[in-house]
Amino acid sequence: MGASGSSQSTPVVTETVKPVETSEPVKTLLQTDPNRVKEAAKNFTPGNMYSSECPMTKGESPAPPSGCPMHAGQGDNSDINPDNMMPPPNQRPAPDQPFPLSTDREKSTIPKFSEKEEEKWVYPSPQMFWNAMLRKGWRWKDDDLTRSDMDFIIKIHNTNNEDAWQEVLKWEALHAKECSYPRLKRFGGKANDLSPRARFRCWLGYEKPFDRHDWIVDRCGKEVRYIIDYYDGGDIDTKTGRFTLLDVRPAFDSPSAVWDRMKVAYWRWRFAGGQVTEVPKIEQKTAESSS
Repeated sequence: MGASGSSQSTPVVTETVKPVETSEPVKTLLQTDPNRVKEAAKNFTPGNMYSSECPMTKGESPAPPSGCPMHAGQGDNSDINPDNMMPPPNQRPAPDQPFPLSTDREKSTIPKFSEKEEEKWVYPSPQMFWNAMLRKGWRWKDDDLTRSDMDFIIKIHNTNNEDAWQEVLKWEALHAKECSYPRLKRFGGKANDLSPRARFRCWLGYEKPFDRHDWIVDRCGKEVRYIIDYYDGGDIDTKTGRFTLLDVRPAFDSPSAVWDRMKVAYWRWRFAGGQVTEVPKIEQKTAESSS
């Protein structure tokens, strides 16, 4: 899929993009302990890895290894995607890879801010995840992951993103009259940068999140930054693959965001006794219907 800087022939990689499925049971995918694979998924979330084309991608990426074709023209950043500051994805098998991995990718339900108004973000394939883990320094023998384990990690990753977007839409419902078709514009992972709320919770003795991401949403011409903290919620739900507790909210970047946070905090206190209340859900309309 990417062009190599050497004269050697490059194996042909076939890539297929299919719609995401978040309701399919995942228990049958596993050949090992689900919670062991969960820990691997936490350690290698794209917020901690070098990945591409994914709403959970780390903004600061380590340099690829010397054998990577992306080293070609290292001083030339013309192939860097400005939306996620990442080079083209690597779909080629690693030299010591013990089994083949799928290069198929799933199309998310998350609208992508682009000239093509109906475009969606596309999740990384199992092969892309594997290569990203290797670039971080991981070696498969350390965790002895299987092909089914990788499928499970992908399932966790995609489900987390879909759930996070639904939480964003709950906040965007407060501005439905202003914009009925919000879109994700860009994103960045900040796994080592605790948000102010997460830091305050740590001071109180609570567990810190295992990951954090900032998503920039286009609200029909207005940029809104959302902070997403990912907490470990315990054992995996084997029916859905969920184990993550998401704390999604707009950042205090504008008076509008401050007012939204104040309103929702009051609603939670007034109507739910501090429990999370269900904000009216925005219906994700098509670009055509919102124009």
